[in-house]
Amino acid sequence: MSWDVRLLCKRSTLCYTSVQIFHQQAGLWTESGTLTFTRRVRCLLFGSAGLFLFAALVSAQQSNPGVPEAAEIPAAQPVPNANVAPPSAGASAPQIGEIKDSSEPISTVKFGTGDLLEVNVYNVPELTTKTRVSSAGDIYLPLIDYVHVDGLTQEEAQTLIEKRLSDGGFVRNPHVTIFVDEAASQGVAVLGEVARPGIYPDVADHRLYEIISEAGGFTLSASRTIAILRQNQTEPVRVTLPRNLADDTRGNVEIMPGDTITVPRAPIIYVVGDVNKPSGLLVDNGTLTVLQALALAGGTNRTAKLGGARVIRKGPGGVTEIKVEIKKMLEAKSPDVTLQADDILFIPVSGTRVLGARSFEAAMSMATMVGIYSVHP
Repeated sequence: MSWDVRLLCKRSTLCYTSVQIFHQQAGLWTESGTLTFTRRVRCLLFGSAGLFLFAALVSAQQSNPGVPEAAEIPAAQPVPNANVAPPSAGASAPQIGEIKDSSEPISTVKFGTGDLLEVNVYNVPELTTKTRVSSAGDIYLPLIDYVHVDGLTQEEAQTLIEKRLSDGGFVRNPHVTIFVDEAASQGVAVLGEVARPGIYPDVADHRLYEIISEAGGFTLSASRTIAILRQNQTEPVRVTLPRNLADDTRGNVEIMPGDTITVPRAPIIYVVGDVNKPSGLLVDNGTLTVLQALALAGGTNRTAKLGGARVIRKGPGGVTEIKVEIKKMLEAKSPDVTLQADDILFIPVSGTRVLGARSFEAAMSMATMVGIYSVHP
């Protein structure tokens, strides 16, 4: 007996049993199992209804011959794995490494030659592939062969791969996610006062402190006011770091592929002449006055001519000299003068003018040979 015949028999038996139970509940059957005359009419009506129901079931079965009552195989659904979390209802597709910035600059980053990409397809682990963008700008993926991704953003590349998988009939309703393991084409440039300036391939989730560490750390003359220039932005992001980085980690900002980190030289003030310790003073995160600079240089010698002290300052119009009255400053009769970056505070030796002139020339040559000391006002 075929499957269709068995199914019809089961349905006819069910229909007959249902009618008989209904008749018993309605009180149509007598105790002897026979029907009265008036009840025969009712039985005929109910029997007709049962036959009509049976005919409808047979018609429905014939309209779909040979189809078993088995649950349809559902379409491939996302399966969570260690790398990608399945999207929640109404949520958009996950992006490359979440960017903690309201402007979301990573969405504008484009793939390029040398980038190492990891391509995942939900519920199809066999298609998970790590591939590097070739010199021609292509990546090779199973089933769909080469895909040109050079110049595409992460979202554009995902859409292209999904279309290739769907059009080729390989995956039904594919959902593709691309991770950037190495952004070789979007390296981070570190310039200025670091031990090893250069371009460093950015790895996912790198922050400022880690990049500076890869560059060998700061030099002794490095400023703690750092500029980070990002792609498609005209103004750099300025970060002021504490001298002890562990004191405040707010400056440990996330670094994006293609960023340029510039570590400038800290402002230097030179104190030369008849002082105890001619010095070059690094002034960062603060200011320095004439009296403070003299104190850090060990003070003046006994032979110093305080009345001839002056600040040598280089500006757009050339070199100028500003006379400072240190004696009056010490007596609080004159305000302490604030020094600027690259100022030279010169304290001459008392004596003849010729000696003073010679000491001035010596001071100018000493300005490039003095020891450099960090100052933390």
